[in-house]
Amino acid sequence: MEGKCMGNSCDFSGIKPVMVDLPYPPIRVSGKNPSYADLLGVDYCGSISEMTAIAQYINNENRLASQKCPMAQALLGMAVCEMIHLQKLGELIVLLGGDIGYSAMGRNGRPAMWTPSCLNIPSECSKMLAADMEAEKATINQYEMHISWIEDEYVNAVLRRMIQDEEYHIMMLKALQKEL
Repeated sequence: MEGKCMGNSCDFSGIKPVMVDLPYPPIRVSGKNPSYADLLGVDYCGSISEMTAIAQYINNENRLASQKCPMAQALLGMAVCEMIHLQKLGELIVLLGGDIGYSAMGRNGRPAMWTPSCLNIPSECSKMLAADMEAEKATINQYEMHISWIEDEYVNAVLRRMIQDEEYHIMMLKALQKEL
């Protein structure tokens, strides 16, 4: 992290995404497929989604910034990575013929609106990191399930690359837990 701690505040200038140092595959699809777009919509803004990860990391970072600046900086770096994931998913959804919004197709076949109720934000730092780790694991499981359903190698290559970042986040969160 390049940001610095300054007194009771935390300097976030120069924060970079916390991610694996590998390129992403090109953002393209084999062809339009609204069903695949709906699946990626769940990854975009479902209860387990990049939207949820961003909001949860930002919330945690804000609550930790005054007491645990280096940890807050790491969480912000993870949020920035999740923003990149959100952007890539949005591109794929549009290429697949889907629409970008704040609702994802629910299990009942109807759109469900993303809300902050998707967040798990305990107040104790160790529980906060554990909740973030569980969210990363759930995201990986969901991406793997979607990969098994999607028969578009271009889309799956992007999802596999995103899994690498999520696994890296789990490793980082474990290291942050050890610092407590």
